[in-house]
Amino acid sequence: MLLDKTLYIPDLGEVGADSGFHLLPATEDGKFVAGKNGVEFVVATGDNKVEFVSFGTHSLACVKSAIAYPVYYPVYPVKTEYPLNAVLMDLDGTTVRSEEFWIWIIEMTTASMLGNPKFQLEEADIPFVSGHSVSEHLQYCIDKYCPGASLEKARSFYFEHTHREMEEIMAGRGKDGAFTPTEGVKDFLLELKDMGIKIGLVTSGLYEKAWPEILSAFKTLGMGDPKDFYDAIISAGFPLRKGSVGTLGELSPKPHPWLYSETSIVGLGEAFADRSRVIGIEDSGAGACSVRLAGYTTIGIAGGNIESSGTKAVCTHFCDNFQEIMKIIKG
Repeated sequence: MLLDKTLYIPDLGEVGADSGFHLLPATEDGKFVAGKNGVEFVVATGDNKVEFVSFGTHSLACVKSAIAYPVYYPVYPVKTEYPLNAVLMDLDGTTVRSEEFWIWIIEMTTASMLGNPKFQLEEADIPFVSGHSVSEHLQYCIDKYCPGASLEKARSFYFEHTHREMEEIMAGRGKDGAFTPTEGVKDFLLELKDMGIKIGLVTSGLYEKAWPEILSAFKTLGMGDPKDFYDAIISAGFPLRKGSVGTLGELSPKPHPWLYSETSIVGLGEAFADRSRVIGIEDSGAGACSVRLAGYTTIGIAGGNIESSGTKAVCTHFCDNFQEIMKIIKG
């Protein structure tokens, strides 16, 4: 049931009745039950993707999966210390407005699975077809619209549509407005550079879909080669399929913490002990949970699905634009 009072989750903070969080009798896997073995209560984000177990003095977060098994993480306290050393930024929706394009690809994939070219996703589907891994998005659509269908078949349709549309875009054709730099992002990035703050770009998208987005955005902005501009760039790697070598990426992306952790600790050289000088910026609920579970100050930016997915309470701050975020960065 929806939370109807304010609760304090240790090391996360207060979660109120307006958060969209759900109060649960137990975790979905049954391992933790409210009122037993030291568990005070169990809650879940509005989209039910992440559960929080409160023990009174500390908390655990359970990241669920549509295609694998749940994983538990400790919830670390966050604070912001100045001057900041690094800023971690999401790609889709935060740096580049592209979520509608990728949702459209998921929609076309589902239409192909159903053999119905007129198929359209519902508004209620949006939090579940953006921000997570490709396989998570596809499995959601399979479960809802074509139960029993093969995930492998869905992935085949997905990559078929992706390759075709990417080739069209790179040839100067394709869907209008597929990749549009977010308003204010150029000035924001250049100011971070002037301040000497390291910048890490983080995406849970596969390389073949993420890299054309980045190149397109930097070409539009006139900012040169993104590999030279960013201090670290990470993606979900390459797809695992017959005839090629894939990389780990479908079971470990957002809302798991690893993409943000690896970008900061390995890519930028920021030790976990110094995480208070690192912040992450996200527009999706899955991304916000990922930043927060990685132990970093989490800044949500409007325009994505943070509010509709019921994850706003996970954010340390929530801003409407980059100008507001810059004020936080400057302290």
